[in-house]
Amino acid sequence: MSVGILGTKLGMTQVFDETGKAIPVTVIQAGPCIVTQVKTIQTDGYSAVQVAYGEVKQKALNKPELGHLAKSNCAPMRHLHEYRLENPSEFQLGQQIKVDAFSTGQTIDVIGTSIGRGFAGYQKRHNFKRGPMSHGSKNHRAPGSTGAGTTPGRVYPGKRMAGRLGGSQVTIRKLTVIRVDSERNLILIKGAIPGKPGALVNVVPATIVGHK
Repeated sequence: MSVGILGTKLGMTQVFDETGKAIPVTVIQAGPCIVTQVKTIQTDGYSAVQVAYGEVKQKALNKPELGHLAKSNCAPMRHLHEYRLENPSEFQLGQQIKVDAFSTGQTIDVIGTSIGRGFAGYQKRHNFKRGPMSHGSKNHRAPGSTGAGTTPGRVYPGKRMAGRLGGSQVTIRKLTVIRVDSERNLILIKGAIPGKPGALVNVVPATIVGHK
């Protein structure tokens, strides 16, 4: 079973297939990721592989972080991520994981942080229907009832109301890899993925059930 790979969203463009049909794709600068720790049930209580991505200056990390990366002879990296595996012994410290681990036509999942929209109302955040916009209406974009009155005398937790929209982890499942560029460490994925250009994304094969 293969692990995933961390990368940076570059933006969207389009490519053309053999028939001339335009395919919208998202371009991801993925890897190379360095294996910084191999966890086993005997030593850590579970099996996983930890990888690092995003080289930074040494002063950007503290001494414990630098000491941890030094065990695998890894340069200072910004991001660490674990992938749960049944057999992590296939990986070695310092091993590089590149985009050639993926292939054209492969089905993948992409995890990222959605674009933060700030404070949003009921229609934009939850797709509520609005009230009449005619003259005299006092219910244009109001929420309507938020619950009973005297009993229980409060609004239940989880009630869909106005509030912060976006800025949360989102997983887009069953996307297709359109092209892999090993020379430039690029993956072209059909469709859109969460986040702005420059955002960190996690690309995993759709066969991986659990990833932490």
